[in-house]
Amino acid sequence: MKLWSAFFSLALLAGCQTNINSDYYKATSVGSVNRAVKGTVISVRSVKVYDDSGVGASSGATLGAIGGASAGNSLAGSAALAVTGAVAGGLAGSAIERSSTRQGAYEYVVEASNGALLTVVQGGPTYFKSGEAVLVIYGNPSRIIPLQQSH
Repeated sequence: MKLWSAFFSLALLAGCQTNINSDYYKATSVGSVNRAVKGTVISVRSVKVYDDSGVGASSGATLGAIGGASAGNSLAGSAALAVTGAVAGGLAGSAIERSSTRQGAYEYVVEASNGALLTVVQGGPTYFKSGEAVLVIYGNPSRIIPLQQSH
């Protein structure tokens, strides 16, 4: 039963990865108006992003406490092992959450047409090179998209 609980908790963590793809929008974004500004990409660098929601730490702490408490032979021993298990499980769960939600992304620095410098971190599939003309769309999340020049 304990093994099943641990497996279930880890499966939940794997499903918690945030979608950072710039082509996906939440359904609540439909119909909303966001400000957009023209700009030029002046810097690009590869970065790593991860979620740190606390689900891993709390799940690990719970499982560790249960495992520790069931390992003790006396009330005092069980309590001490429960605390130790909770701390160790919390640390392990946090590390598992970070590693299971880690994704590659790009940090773009864009010079807006008014001279302001803006930074946006986003995932693929679109990759922009330095010098490319883009639109920066403000919102939650903000994103950049290619500027389609009409002639």
